[in-house]
Amino acid sequence: MDIAECLTVIESLCAGESPPQDGRAEPVPAGAGHRTVELATSHGTALGDAGERQRAAEDLQAYREAIAERLHERWGRQAPWGQLTVRLRAGRGEEIPEPWAGLSLLTDELDVWQATGTGRWVALGVADRDDADEIRLLATVTETPPP
Repeated sequence: MDIAECLTVIESLCAGESPPQDGRAEPVPAGAGHRTVELATSHGTALGDAGERQRAAEDLQAYREAIAERLHERWGRQAPWGQLTVRLRAGRGEEIPEPWAGLSLLTDELDVWQATGTGRWVALGVADRDDADEIRLLATVTETPPP
């Protein structure tokens, strides 16, 4: 999927529509008020060569940054949102709402915006924390504000 297609998917989610179907799985289950889609994925990096995995992660991070630039132009520049604090809070027993709890287990950092005029939040991140899984570029749209 190219950047324009990724933006179209994010716009459909913000409008409350289902994105165009392209056979991609939803790696984080949808729930009340949120949906996560896979915009891009590595191929063959699960439990593979560490060097290849690192290159694939860098490529998807660059792709994330390119999409984020377009979204910064739309909704304002935001600093990346680190997930370590969310994981620590959850580990201490604090209830973290979905999709934020699930995303914190998959990603180290998210770009997060409030989509103007929709009442929804958009998060963009690279899921690369599990070496046994492929690396994925995820987009989440939710009605739940970040914790």
